[in-house]
Amino acid sequence: MARPAVLIIDESDLFRDYLKNRLLRAGLAVEVAINGLDGLSKMRKEPPELIIMDYHLSRKTAQELLQEKAKNPNTADIPVMLTAHKLDKNRLLDLLPFNIKKIFMKPLKLDIFLQTVAEVTGVRFDMDKTPCIVEAHVNDNILFIELAMGLNRDKIDLLRFKIKELIDLYSIQKPKVILMLSDMELSFVDGANLELLLNTIIAAASAKSRSFKILTLSGFVQEFVAGRAEYAGVEVVKSLEYAIDGLIAEAATAADLPEDKAAIISEKVLNSSGAKRSETVTMRFDTEQARAQTSPASLNDLGRDLEIAAVDDDFVIQELIKTTFASLNAKVSTFNNGRVFLEATEQRSFDLVFLDLRMPQVNGFEVLSNLHARDLQIPIIVLSAITQREAVVKAYRAGVKSYLVKPLKPQQILTKTLEILKANF
Repeated sequence: MARPAVLIIDESDLFRDYLKNRLLRAGLAVEVAINGLDGLSKMRKEPPELIIMDYHLSRKTAQELLQEKAKNPNTADIPVMLTAHKLDKNRLLDLLPFNIKKIFMKPLKLDIFLQTVAEVTGVRFDMDKTPCIVEAHVNDNILFIELAMGLNRDKIDLLRFKIKELIDLYSIQKPKVILMLSDMELSFVDGANLELLLNTIIAAASAKSRSFKILTLSGFVQEFVAGRAEYAGVEVVKSLEYAIDGLIAEAATAADLPEDKAAIISEKVLNSSGAKRSETVTMRFDTEQARAQTSPASLNDLGRDLEIAAVDDDFVIQELIKTTFASLNAKVSTFNNGRVFLEATEQRSFDLVFLDLRMPQVNGFEVLSNLHARDLQIPIIVLSAITQREAVVKAYRAGVKSYLVKPLKPQQILTKTLEILKANF
């Protein structure tokens, strides 16, 4: 009996690689296409039972591809699962005439996504149901990875691709990693999954042992790492002060650091059960064209629809952010203080916020607290003129994982924006 065939049309080689392997493991036959024109050719040559395609395609747009598909009696009835970073109502209406099974906005929720694949193809996907949150970001060329609640093998598998994407996006030559394990109790029964996690990070990041720090309160993790020769040199610590010591190239002494740093991290990061969390994994993949060099073109498929807020009392910073996004035709609204910005959020929504921490009237920390209380989930990049080490602590204390240290450069702004918004998972 022939296996159901799926055609994946996406310009992210990492996403194609992950999804192809995942569908093959489930018993499906899989073909991949690298752009719209390639997808049209392969769709005509071997019509599949299901097409998974991204809306943002080159060589032939998704609209053109769907129109060609509808004209061909051999392909017209093939169901389509469409993914997109953002679609306005007019574009959604344009898609109604086509056989779209479901539209998934990125970042994807993988369990729901695979459930739809299963419904169309009749295959079964075995998913690890362990509650787990995975986040990964780059700050100061250090890869910060946080896992909370538990160790989920499917999400660890996804993490491998996320690490590779971040290293390529930031062109990191010698990766340095801080792994934070929070809000979880681990024991010997978790040994296999912990080993998978550590091996995945080491292999994907190609990080040397001395450049890999684990921040955790778990005595089991300490014993597990110390008892294995392959992890010799990997440090397990309980304070971010020691985790970042030697990783951030900055001439700072211990006297320059906040005295309550260890307490802040232990309470706010590692013991995070009180924080509001959702069981999602954030993964971001850029297109092949963006891998060698980050450029404004990498955001062109997002720019025209982007609503960006620059919340900073420094006019120079406001103008820098406006100028950086001008070529993308993104709309940048500026606010001199947090109070005016919060008033604006009562009437408007934003796709991304650049937020200064030190402002008159209502500062950045008060803004973050207000947004959290109102359950407004807006991607935020903190802007700070304080030192790098202080920025790490203050950003994490406020619950923000991405920050930029002033003075800013346009390339830094665009790269961080790509990390936050170009998300597939």
